[in-house]
Amino acid sequence: MSRHAISTLAVTAITTSLLLLPAATQAAQIATDPGDYSPLPAGIDLGILYYQNTTHEEFYASGQEISDLAGIEKLKTDIGLLRWVHYIDVGGYILDPQIIIPFGRVSLDTTGGSVTSSGVGDPIVGGTLWLYNDAESKRAFGVTALASIPLGKYDADQGPVNIGENRWKLITQAAYVTPLTDSISLDLIGEYTFFGENDDFAGLTKDQEDQYGLQAHLSKNFGASTKATLSYFHDFGGETSLDGVDQNDELDNNRWQATLQHFIAPDMQLQFQYGRSIDVENGFFEKNRFNFRFVKVF
Repeated sequence: MSRHAISTLAVTAITTSLLLLPAATQAAQIATDPGDYSPLPAGIDLGILYYQNTTHEEFYASGQEISDLAGIEKLKTDIGLLRWVHYIDVGGYILDPQIIIPFGRVSLDTTGGSVTSSGVGDPIVGGTLWLYNDAESKRAFGVTALASIPLGKYDADQGPVNIGENRWKLITQAAYVTPLTDSISLDLIGEYTFFGENDDFAGLTKDQEDQYGLQAHLSKNFGASTKATLSYFHDFGGETSLDGVDQNDELDNNRWQATLQHFIAPDMQLQFQYGRSIDVENGFFEKNRFNFRFVKVF
């Protein structure tokens, strides 16, 4: 592979990776947390604050590390999200309309210099409808649709390093949650995302094929207030093209994550997470991921 081809692939994959949601860099468009698909009663509101810090020092193309050839030294993200969720009853079904506002800073260090973008990202609106919800057995099945609206800060001259994406996205999920024992539970989530066109990507038109993936959370409850979880994420698809030229950057990436949740009061919960990549076919290898979440119940 030529240096020019490697550089083009690197830039495109970097662009694909900057998806400013709870999971970034070639990951799920919406990375769920343990318990997200366990519905709450109608009338409940949640105010949620997230903070995520990730570092990446290795870049892969077709399963091979090419960081040095592509001139990539480090990608770092410091991303926050404000999220409001409201639970309502619609004809006997629970629905949770919500809005997510991302903000933060992304920086890319290369041998040619550093590029940084900061500000407010693209807002996300939508919600989950629970088609099955058995409070006695604690089993539930829900479907989600979320639209990412291209209103965030975007500078076409910065190419891959932007807070906003200058395109629409529709993120869909379906999830089933079930207890396995009195204290152990399993959440299984499938995700499928459709992408609009970015018509001003450094003077080019960027298109992206649909992306899909699987998420799983295996949780252990320690009393009523504390939960520990081991999670697995695997993402596929999402190949990009620039002015109609395929970039051969289709995803086949996975990662693990550990979570600790604790209610510090009946209406306030803290969550801490650590994770990293397992295998990366195309994109950045996530060296470290530190997540923090604060939830207030109203």
